[in-house]
Amino acid sequence: MSKRIAVLLIVGGRWHDMDHARLELLTFLAEHDRLRVTVRETYEADDIRNAAMILSYTCDVVPDDTALAALGDFFDKGGRWFALHGTNSRMIVEADKAVVCPPLPQAMLDMLGSQFAAHPAPGTFKVEPTGSGHPLIDGIGPFRVSDEQYLQHHLPGNEVLLTTRFEGPTPLFEVSDWPETDHQVMYLRKVGKGMVLYLTLGHTRGRYDMRPITEDYPFVERGSWPHPDFRELLRRGICWAMKDPRYA
Repeated sequence: MSKRIAVLLIVGGRWHDMDHARLELLTFLAEHDRLRVTVRETYEADDIRNAAMILSYTCDVVPDDTALAALGDFFDKGGRWFALHGTNSRMIVEADKAVVCPPLPQAMLDMLGSQFAAHPAPGTFKVEPTGSGHPLIDGIGPFRVSDEQYLQHHLPGNEVLLTTRFEGPTPLFEVSDWPETDHQVMYLRKVGKGMVLYLTLGHTRGRYDMRPITEDYPFVERGSWPHPDFRELLRRGICWAMKDPRYA
């Protein structure tokens, strides 16, 4: 009989349709009867200590010192964290002001290996594999998606699997002028005896998710969620976090 795997799913924060993301991710997790899932909106140390794998979809949610220490222990035991979209974000959003992204706690930055800094208006952009040959991206891309094109600051040490290229202004953000360069869309990072897999795609927003900035957002945005390559990457990422030898 296959061994039960305790999963911590953290979905929470602001400016996104967290209900949509939570439902989608639970549906993917339900494809594996070995997975037993605890669902939270924030990082709680006891939940982290009890988890064998972590899956996160957050925006502007930062663990406190106790939770960061628990994450350190999680990696020391060989745990795997599949982090999505805005997990690496910290933002101050005020009406009619540029969005400010204060630094993440150093321990969180060291674990995740990147910090969100800006994005242009949601639109269509190209995602390309790096040619690393890793099984997580075997047969994937290049492909185009309509999503938020995440622009980030990256630490050394990431094994980059997918990238996107950007040059131009991001006038809604404090960091507003970007020279042409590649930005990491998907990468692996060793942390202690464990690992992080980061995938920046997956924006989703409904009509009421920008309150109190605006009462009613004019669009429903589903980003990459319908895209077959994104859905395949999610499935593979979950298997990777389960330590499936196909995606070691």
